[in-house]
Amino acid sequence: MVRSTDPGAPTVRPATPDDAAALAELYWRVRSESSPQIPMIPHDRSTVEPFMREVVLRQCEVWVAEVEHRAVGFLALREPDELAHLYIAAPHTGRGLGARFLRLARERLPRGLQLWAFQSNTRAVRFYERHGFVPVEWTEGDNEEGEPDVRMVWSP
Repeated sequence: MVRSTDPGAPTVRPATPDDAAALAELYWRVRSESSPQIPMIPHDRSTVEPFMREVVLRQCEVWVAEVEHRAVGFLALREPDELAHLYIAAPHTGRGLGARFLRLARERLPRGLQLWAFQSNTRAVRFYERHGFVPVEWTEGDNEEGEPDVRMVWSP
């Protein structure tokens, strides 16, 4: 468990299978509230919890941030170098949680990280650039959403 010195800051801990429903709800809410910067997933909402449980929690190292036992963000890492997911609820953005997650990601995968971000999500792209990620590849929608994206890489 990773605690901040700020008593109101989220607690960050490893996720468990019991977190699947909370992570699915957070994922859906962030994607819904952030549209069109983050396109909606092309699947029914009922598929999100099984996706979290059967794919994300099984294939990734997942960390969840909580405030008063409520998930407010999560980070998913996949060996050898992928930052697969980083989602933070809107009321908790701009408060340092994303930077905490990136520090954790760099500790867990210290040889480097790569991620994909939607080009339309300029806030995320700028955030990653501020934290040392460099855009290295662009596509015109080579993802399930069919939206232009950018691969970004961080090297130590």
